[in-house]
Amino acid sequence: MTDNQEQKPLLKVIDQNATPEDVAAIVAVFAAMGSTEAPKKKPRSLWSTPQLRTPLHPGPGAWRASGLPR
Repeated sequence: MTDNQEQKPLLKVIDQNATPEDVAAIVAVFAAMGSTEAPKKKPRSLWSTPQLRTPLHPGPGAWRASGLPR
């Protein structure tokens, strides 16, 4: 859209007696309808990558060793 073109409003309330609650209800309905765009895929967290975690070995002192830095 160029600078000299005027953008049309997405919502125009025609009823002059509309209360703020009426306008809020209309906006809530349109917001609940959602977007036509597909949801963006979130990047996978590195916390779930097993290659980045050190393996835990059972045995004496294993719980203590799991909480201490190497």
